[in-house]
Parts: sequence; structure tokens; C-alpha cells
Amino acid sequence: MADSISDADKIRNKRLAKLGTRNSSEPKTDGESGSSDPAASGSLLSPNAPDPQIPQASEETHSSMPKINITSSSTQPNLPDNPFSQLGIKQTSRTAQKPNAAPATRPMTPQKRDHQSSQGRPSSRARETAEQWEDRVLSNLFRFTLDPDRQLDAHGNPVYFLRSTREELQEANQPIHLSTDLLDQTILEAASNLKSNATPLGYMISCWKRVNRQYRALKKAGENDYKFVVIKEARRLCLSYCIFAVTMPDMFGVEPTERNPITPHLLVENSEDERSIDHDFLNEVISRFPEDAGVKEALVGTVEDLSRDLASMSMNSDYKPYIMMEALRNLLQYPAMINAIVQSPLFLPSSLPAAQIEANTLLGPFFAISPLQDEVTTNYFSSPSTRDKSYIVNSQGALRLSLRTHQMDLLEIVNHFIKAGKESRDKMLEWFALCVNANHKRRALQVDKKTVSSDGFMINVTICLDQLCEPFMDASFSKVDRIDIDYLRRAPRVDIKDETKLNADQHTSDAFYANTVGGTSNFISEVFFLTLAAHHYGTESANSMLSTLDKELKRMKKHIEEIELDRHKFVNDPLRLRMFEEAVKKYKDRVDNGLSYKYAVEGVLLDDLSQTRSMQFMRYVIVWLLRLVVPGQDFPKNTVKLPLAEEQPDVFKCLPEYFLEDVVDNFKFIMRNMPQIITSTQSDELVMLCITFLRSSEYIKNPYLKSGLVTIMFHGCWPTMNRSKGILGDLLNSLPFATGHLLHALMKFYIEVENTGAHTQFYDKFNIRYEIFQIIKCIWSNPIYREHLSDEAKVNLDFFVRFVNLLLNDVTFVLDESLSAFVQIHNLQQELKNSSPAMEQNIKTEKEEALQAAQGKARSYMQLTNETVAMLKLFTETLADSFTMPEIVQRLADMLDYNLDVMVGPKSKDLVVENRREYGFEPKQLLAEIVDVYLNLKDKENFVFAVARDGRSYKPANLEQATRVLKKWALKSPEELTAWSSLGQKFKKAKELDDQAEEDLGEIPDEFLDPLMYTLMEDPVILPTSKTSIDRSTIRSHLLSDPNDPFNRAPLKIEDVITDVNLKNRIQAFKVEKKGSKIANSNVMDETAG
Repeated sequence: MADSISDADKIRNKRLAKLGTRNSSEPKTDGESGSSDPAASGSLLSPNAPDPQIPQASEETHSSMPKINITSSSTQPNLPDNPFSQLGIKQTSRTAQKPNAAPATRPMTPQKRDHQSSQGRPSSRARETAEQWEDRVLSNLFRFTLDPDRQLDAHGNPVYFLRSTREELQEANQPIHLSTDLLDQTILEAASNLKSNATPLGYMISCWKRVNRQYRALKKAGENDYKFVVIKEARRLCLSYCIFAVTMPDMFGVEPTERNPITPHLLVENSEDERSIDHDFLNEVISRFPEDAGVKEALVGTVEDLSRDLASMSMNSDYKPYIMMEALRNLLQYPAMINAIVQSPLFLPSSLPAAQIEANTLLGPFFAISPLQDEVTTNYFSSPSTRDKSYIVNSQGALRLSLRTHQMDLLEIVNHFIKAGKESRDKMLEWFALCVNANHKRRALQVDKKTVSSDGFMINVTICLDQLCEPFMDASFSKVDRIDIDYLRRAPRVDIKDETKLNADQHTSDAFYANTVGGTSNFISEVFFLTLAAHHYGTESANSMLSTLDKELKRMKKHIEEIELDRHKFVNDPLRLRMFEEAVKKYKDRVDNGLSYKYAVEGVLLDDLSQTRSMQFMRYVIVWLLRLVVPGQDFPKNTVKLPLAEEQPDVFKCLPEYFLEDVVDNFKFIMRNMPQIITSTQSDELVMLCITFLRSSEYIKNPYLKSGLVTIMFHGCWPTMNRSKGILGDLLNSLPFATGHLLHALMKFYIEVENTGAHTQFYDKFNIRYEIFQIIKCIWSNPIYREHLSDEAKVNLDFFVRFVNLLLNDVTFVLDESLSAFVQIHNLQQELKNSSPAMEQNIKTEKEEALQAAQGKARSYMQLTNETVAMLKLFTETLADSFTMPEIVQRLADMLDYNLDVMVGPKSKDLVVENRREYGFEPKQLLAEIVDVYLNLKDKENFVFAVARDGRSYKPANLEQATRVLKKWALKSPEELTAWSSLGQKFKKAKELDDQAEEDLGEIPDEFLDPLMYTLMEDPVILPTSKTSIDRSTIRSHLLSDPNDPFNRAPLKIEDVITDVNLKNRIQAFKVEKKGSKIANSNVMDETAG
């Protein structure tokens, strides 16, 4: 014994004092293994391989090892004599040896060895005393010995000679054998003298694995078996020294490191490896949390290490051990461990920018693993510009499989936090809230990726939250009432303060949410609103980004093509050519990187499983929204009644706009890209949502959000491989809710989009109306729709006149634009074709550019023209009265006459262009549809007179030429041709009568003429502000397009005009007078002739 106590001894004694009693709590084990008599050494050792962690004795280590007082702190228990020695009988095996058919080198796990070794014991050990058994077992378990001549155990593993302990035993005249009383000293000596590539913790964990296997084998025997008592004490001390190796490595002469020593052992994938950490170890260590804060800190530090390591990895790296194997998953089996983890400052750091969440929060790196990481996308889609479609599809399929597995692991991790208790659940929800609240900039018009979280991270967050919602999203919506709308007024985790609201301004919204409510929000409400926000900033943001990226890639490809045109300029200059090629390569690399990312994002988003889950969530959102606007109707058990109440619920008006936008964007994406996953049960609520908010469009402020509802139905009507009317077409034609309200809703929105408030509204309205036309064409064959339309037109005439007026405006505009574009194309093609070689190149280039512009214009407008004229044909057939109202009929007649003149008149040859079909221009078909519109209105007298009064374009010769074309190409049946000829005669007769009436009136006083149309007024009215008299039909027609007085721009409604009774009487008297004069003149002429 040394005269003075070394620093190591002081540390050791300090830690030993904390060990307390030897009686530790028994862990619950999954089962027992082997026999209760593990005396044979074969059951105690690892497979035959040198253990790098076994210490090697040397003179240096011996001289530096402190001497320790080995006086026993407890009395050795009275051990029973060996029963076999008392009987004087040797133990023999009861079973005969059987031939071994297995290969001699077959590997054997430690558990199997324990089991096999316990079946029979060598007879030489039958008389083994308890002390001998204890010495042998402890030597095998800890792989050290007091015998200087022993270097290997029975399985060839090196053992460490405990030189210092042997010398102390000899000095104290104590027996030279190992016992539990010596374990403190022997473990410390062995663990302090390891090989350079071994660690104290590694050595102790391997000892723990062997001791614990023996403990499990003997547990059935209990405290009455001296062997169990020995192993139990060895297990307790082994665990304590494992903890010392983590919390006080300097006790073993090892300098502490920044990296937690437990981390490498958690990452060992093979549970049979003696370096790995098992559940029994974790269970024992975690049970010591209340008495040793250092243990808790150490294990939490291990999780932080795992997180930091993972932050530098990608899906290309070997990341799975951190998540799937013995690392985080094992630790999260214990609620006490989870509650400790959420206390880590890394779990929810304060004031963390969005871009740092995935790297600098504890869970962030786990969610950041994604195929959308830069190095991963190029791995899946290398050289994307040269790959065929099958390669891309196969790569996307492989990508999805990898991501699904990872997302399942993420859900398992989150579920552990959710289920461990209220504190960890709240912390988990706070972490999700941090992810969405910090990423509002992801929905900005221009997104700086350096300031927000990545797409892959946010998509993983969204998918995880979708999966958390699955348990309460049943088909009968039994739990939809659990979604508490008051959540948003109860200090919600989701920040909606600055969000645009559905139909409320900021002041109204602030006032509403300032009125807070008490109570506690349930878990379903928490997850529901977090998931809505995650979709907005996660998957739907990625959808938007994908569209933007696609446009940018097209622009860049076009730019590369333009650059390549200049290559010839550098052919003779190697230096400049090299610089040129480097510039081109730089652009091509950018395109390739963008393509790789695009294909990866498509692969992630076009996942049937995740989109089906997302769609199920959106179906719940739809039902929840509709229940808000029709409270008490128990939707969907009872159908929504339309129109909705004029008084909008405040709670609905003040909802964030993205609550509905998520639904719209999600179904737009699915309808456009993967309609096959939509089922009929999901379609009902979707169609009802679209129709409800188009029919009662005043409930939503944003016109583009409402146009998204049209887009959903438009894509739903688009023919697919096995459905001629698309996914929704049959439903739109059979669902009573649709047949009762859809057509009116579409016509109402058709009127509404005339003014969207955006600077692009003029062109936006044509795109929206094109989609409306497609939906109408899909349902027009259903007579129920036409009957409802006809009935409603009789009672809601003003509404239909407004619709007809706008339809007529559209037809007029697109026809004029299209046909004038073809005239321009014709002229330019002729000029270029007939140009002389002497034409200057710049002039020729200008003409070619003008030709390209005209061709683009023709393609765009011709598609709209075809659809708009088709709609005009359909509606004039059903709504003839609306189209022949006084304020409409003359404009309609003028438009038809003008375009008929263009199509078949003297200048029709100017429409002849090369490759007209590439523009969608079918002049014969267009002529036939214009003729159909004439025929639909042939029985309306005011239409006939309106055509005849068209002094600019009505020409009987045009009707005759049209007849010849129709006959030549068999565009109409004989009956229709007869009706067409008859209509021409009606026009001639009406023209004669109208000319005669005008002649009879003679010179008309200016005060009787309409100030805009310069025709004799029939029903003059006075405008209230400008005091101008104008014909009622003229001002009605004007107000359909412009709600202002045409003479002073003051706001004006048709209800405000005043009938000009005096002027009307004077005009009537003038007409009577002229008519009387004509009769008198006729009589005079008759008398003169007589």
C-alpha cells in the first residue's frame, strides 16, 4: 500500500462512495435463456476472436498502478458444499454424442454458446467449490486473471493479468482468487490499462454484455442461489463502471473528449456485437436518472451527438444507423429518456432562423434527410438531359421507396415523443410549430432559399403530420366536431396574424382574434391546424416551386439555343472559342442541376401513398369548412342548401386564406398529374365545395382562389384513358347538388371574372372562361341542366342578360383578334415568299419576327375563338330570348354580319395561310357554327330586323356565298339549308320594311336621336347626374360593361334612370305625324292618278 493516496484513488473513492448499496433494482427482461448452472466457461465468453479491448500487462503499467486496500466490506456468504462431492459421484453427461452434420466453422452467437454450455458440464468441475466457481466465472466474464501463466481463456481470447491485485493479495496473505469483493479494484486496474485502440467504456460494455447474459440465465434461481448473488453483484458493479467511463473518464487515466463516448456504441448495427448497447443496459442506466443527473446529461449528450453527426450527412451517406438501428430508436423506448431529451437546449432553441432549423435543432437533421438534398438528386438523376423517360421513372420509383422507409422511421420517432407524456407531446408540437411559423417566406413571390428551410425538410414535416392525423380521419367524419374552431383564438401555436384572410381585412381580423377564449385545445385540434400550415409552407410550396422551376428551365434552354447560334463567330479563334464553350457548359450544368432537382421533386410529390393520405386530410378540411358556413346542417349527412346565408359567419371570414388554398392547390395538383388515385367517395365533397363557393362567391374575396375551384372541375372533366368525361364528369351529370346549382355557379363566376383587380385581368378572364366552357360542354348533353337554365332565365332575366352581354363581348373580341391575325400572317407570308434577293437582311428579319408574333397570337386566340363560338351556339339555342333583348340584339347582329363578311366576303382570300391546322383554324367549321347561331334565332323578329338594320356588314351576297360554301362541303343538312335560305329572305323583307319606315320618317330632329347610337329613340330616359336623355336599351347595354354615366363618368345604375315622359310623347307624336303625312300623300297620289 502506498504511503500517500494518488489523485486517481481520490477520484475513485469519491465515485465509489456514490455507489451505495449493492442491491439495485431488477430489470424486466424479455425472457430467460439457458440452464441455471452456468459454471462452464464456454457460457461466459464471446466467440473465438482476439478482443482488442483486453488490457495487456506490462512493467510500466504495474509500477504506475496504485495499491488498494482490499479488505472485504462484507462477509462472504455461507456457500453450500457441492452436492456431487458429498455423494462421491462424478457428474456425467446424460445424453450420447450425436454426429454433427453442420460445418465445423459454423458461427455461434454468445446466447447459443451459453445455452449449449449449460446442457452438460465436464466431470472435472463436479467437485468445484463456490470460491473456485466464482474465480473462474469472474475471470471469464471480465477477461482478466490472477494467474501469471494464463494468457488466453478457453475460447482463445486474451486475458489481462492483474499484477497489482495479485501482489496485494499476497502481501495480505489472502487467497489468490477473484471474488466480488475484489471487483472494484480489478475492474479499475483492467480498464485503466487498455490497448491504445480501446476505451474504458468499450471494455466495460463488452463485460456488461457477458455479465448480463449470465444474469438472465440465472435469474430464475433467484437470491437462494449463490451463483445468482455473485452475478447480480458483478452486474451492478459493471454498470456502475460503465457510467464512470462516461461521466468520469479521467478515473481511468483518459482525457475527456467533446464527443460523447456512448455515441459510437449506439451506432453499432449488429446487436450481437459486444460493442453494442442493449435494452437492459439502457433500462438500468435510465433508472438511475433520479439519483445521478450526470447519467441523464450523458445520454442526452449522446442524442445531441447523433443529431450533430447527422446534420453533415445526406441520403447518400450511411445515415440509417442513426435512426433505424440501435441509436435513436432504442433510446426513445423509454419515457424518462424522452422527457430528458426535450429538456435539451438543442430541442427548441430560441430565435432560430428558418434556414438553421434543420441543422441546429435536435430533430432537424433527422427530418432533413431527403432525396431532395443536392448531392442526392444528382446521384439519382445523373446527366438528366441525356436520359430517357423510362430511366427517369425508374429512378423516381427507387427514390420514393427510400423516402417512404425514412418517413416511416420519422413517424415512429415522433410518436414516441407524442405518447411519452404531456410535456414531451407539447414540446413536439412546439417544434412543428417552429417549422411552419419560421417559414412564411417560403410562400413569397421570390423565395431566397438561403433564408428558409429546404423543400425536402418541409415535405417530411408535412408527411409526418399527415400521418399523425390518420387516426382521427375516419370515413364517417365522427371526430370532425373535435376540431375546435376556438383554437385560433386560444393562443394558438400556429401564427396566423399576418396571413391574408378569406373575406376580412386586417382590422376586422385583428378585432376578431383579440377577443380570446379560455380553455385548453385538444390534440386533434393542435395537429389539424399544424398540418394545414405545414401543407401551405411544405408540399404546396414545393408544388408552386416546381411550376416556377419548370418555366425557368425552359427559359434557360432557350437561352442556350440562342447562345449556340453565335458559335460560328469564334470558330477561328481558339481562345475565344474555349471561353465560349466554358460559358455554354456553365449554362448546361445549371440546366442539368435544375433538371435533376425537378425530377427529384416530381418523384417525391407524385407518390401515390403520400398523396392519397394528403387527399384524405383535405377531404376532412372540406367537410370542416362547409360545416362552418352551414352550421347546424350536419354536413355531409345533410346537403348544403344554396345560396348560403347573406350574413357570413365571422369565424369563417377571418380564417386564413390558405385553409381553402391548401385544398385547391392539392386537388389541382392531383387532378392534373395523378387523377387515378381519386375515388368517388372523395369526389362528392370536393364537387360540393367547388359549387358552394362559386354559387355564393361573395364568401371568398380572392378571385384567383375561386378560379382554382373552376380549375379543379376543369381537370376533373378532362378525358382520361378509360373515362371519356374524366374523373368528375359522370358525377357532375348525376349528383343532384350539381345538376341543381353548377351551371348557375359557373355563369355567375363567368360574370365576376370580368374584373379581378389584377393588372393581368383582361387576359386572365379568358383563361378562366376557357375552363368554364370545357365544364359546360361536359354537362350540356344532360337535359336537366338545360331545363333548369331555361326555367331560371325566365325569372332572373337581368342575370342572364349580363352573362349574354359578356359572352358576346368575348366572341366579338376573340373573333376579331384571330381573323385579323390570319390576315396579317397571310400578308407577311406573301411578302416573304415574293421578296427579292435584294431585300435588306434587317428588313427581312423584322418581317420574320412579325410573322412569328402573328402566328403566336393566332394560336392563342384561335383556341379561345373555337370554344367561345361553340358556347355562343349552345346558349343561343337555349336562351334565345336573352340574346334578343333590346340591349343585346343589335350588337349580336352586327357581330355576326361582320364576321360572316370576313369569312365569305370579298376579302375572305386574305384568310388563306400556310399550315392553318397548326393554329387550330378550321374556317369551314367556324362558318358552320356562325350559321348555327343565325338559325337558332331565326324566329325572333327583333333579331331579323337587327340584322337588316346593320348598314355596315349586312350584305345579301354574303348569305348567298355562305349557302354555296355550305352546299359544296356538305356542312349542313338539306333542311338546314332550306331554313338558311328562308332566313335570308326574311332579312331582305325586313330590310325593305325598315328602309321604307326610315324614308317615311324623313329628317329626324337631333333631339329625338340617341346620343350614342344616332337612332330614333323608342324609350328615352334621363340620366340623373348628367341630365342627358338616352334610349333605355342603349344605356342598359352600356351599363352591362361599364357601371358609369357615359357622359360624366359618375356611378350609375339602371334603377337610377328616369323615364323622359315628355320626350317620349313628343317622339310618339312625331311618328304619328309622319305616318299621317304618308297616308295623306298616298291619298293625294291616288286621286291624281285617278
